[in-house]
Amino acid sequence: MKAIHARKLLRPIEATYSEMFSGKVYKVGKGAVSIRNHSAKAANTVIAVHGFLENHCYFSQSYQAPDTELILITCSNYHIPVSGPVPKDAPWQYPIKYLEATIEYDACILNQAMQNVPTTQRIRVHGHSRGGAVILEAMRQHPELYENVDVVLEAPVLPQGKLSAFVSTILDPISHGMWPWVIRLFNTTPSSAYGQTFLGRITDRKKALFEKVFTSTKDHLTVVRNIENIMGWMEKTSPDIYKHMRQGTILIPKVDRILDREAMLVSAEKSLNTVRIVETDATSHFVTLDSADWVPSLNFLPDLELAHG
Repeated sequence: MKAIHARKLLRPIEATYSEMFSGKVYKVGKGAVSIRNHSAKAANTVIAVHGFLENHCYFSQSYQAPDTELILITCSNYHIPVSGPVPKDAPWQYPIKYLEATIEYDACILNQAMQNVPTTQRIRVHGHSRGGAVILEAMRQHPELYENVDVVLEAPVLPQGKLSAFVSTILDPISHGMWPWVIRLFNTTPSSAYGQTFLGRITDRKKALFEKVFTSTKDHLTVVRNIENIMGWMEKTSPDIYKHMRQGTILIPKVDRILDREAMLVSAEKSLNTVRIVETDATSHFVTLDSADWVPSLNFLPDLELAHG
């Protein structure tokens, strides 16, 4: 029976979402790094990591300045949501030792991007939800890369955090073998039927990004492994990991139906005093989609050359 379940979970899922993209796309292990073209000389670099069942287009409208070099991570076993450039193998990649579809694996993709791609000395990393945990894990693996980097963790998965009681209640009865059925159910149900429960106020952007959320991964096994790994990472990771986050912002939504807001806040308060904790008015887990005003300005990014000078 387990073999049958495994085969079902490994059935390929066709991609349903993409956007026109002008730039280069590099395959790194089972993930990707997309580098958007910018029309002016780059003054800032932003590297962004999407969340569970999302894609990197989550960030594409948040950083539109012509002098911003935007580098978008596609996590392992997720579809690359671009129309235009053909993905090529990154010449600078090296093998990743962790299990794919885990926070640890995706942290290695981020670190390879950090080591090889930015062309400016003023760098921000921005992670939403699971992407926040990927950034913290990347810092643990290579703290020296982040000494003078600005960090934005948006409604993040954090050490000692929890899923919301609402999500836990839904997940509790679902076994491995049920996932293909559950995913088919979600994909044949109009997002309007459940969207507001999870997404809060529905905007055109949210509707576009989340209409077929269960087609963002290449197979069902990635969905299962992501969930189990998120829960395991939160439980086993100590707040001691915050020592690697020297400066930045943690954005906490007013209402969160995905993660436990109170557990998120308790964990965030264990970060260094140089980290701002901002309790936003966002009424969903998707803070910067609710209002772009919550994206911190790039004007005050630390300058690595000055910092090292």
